[in-house]
Amino acid sequence: MQFFGAEKMASSSYSNSPCAACKFLRRKCMPDCIYAPYFPPEEPQKFANVHKIFGASNVSKLLNEIPPHQREDAVNSLAYEAEARMKDPVYGCVGAISVLQRQVMRLQRELDATNADLIRYARNEMPETAAISQYGRRTAAGHGSTGGSNFLNQNSGFYYPSQWNNNDPGGDNERSGSGSM
Repeated sequence: MQFFGAEKMASSSYSNSPCAACKFLRRKCMPDCIYAPYFPPEEPQKFANVHKIFGASNVSKLLNEIPPHQREDAVNSLAYEAEARMKDPVYGCVGAISVLQRQVMRLQRELDATNADLIRYARNEMPETAAISQYGRRTAAGHGSTGGSNFLNQNSGFYYPSQWNNNDPGGDNERSGSGSM
């Protein structure tokens, strides 16, 4: 019984305070308002963005056409797209997705290159001469690149302890005992 009373009190809060949509549209919020469950009064900007991009009438039609169990997801999608369109009017969320996809591809290439370097290092095939990394930094030869217990990551310029080769022909044992920088 208490749960029913709490539920009734929560639904009566819609009648006391209009939903964000009705408040924005300056109309009375009815108990059967289609917007009320999805645009609470605490989130006025959510409806303002959706209204500006899609229009209140279109949102109302959409909500009436889809099954009730899918409405919340639809409103969340509309709100996300509306916010993305406010930030990037041309591409919307597609622009954000493209940026993230390019970032994932760049990081995958960097990871592949680093894994290849690790394999070469494990086989003691690192070059003896100074090399220029893809970011234009010089990496010094002899600082672990020829089989020492530490190696220089060519992308970051930091030394990392080696777990593959504990013999130290370069005489760098004092650095390997100190751990990280």
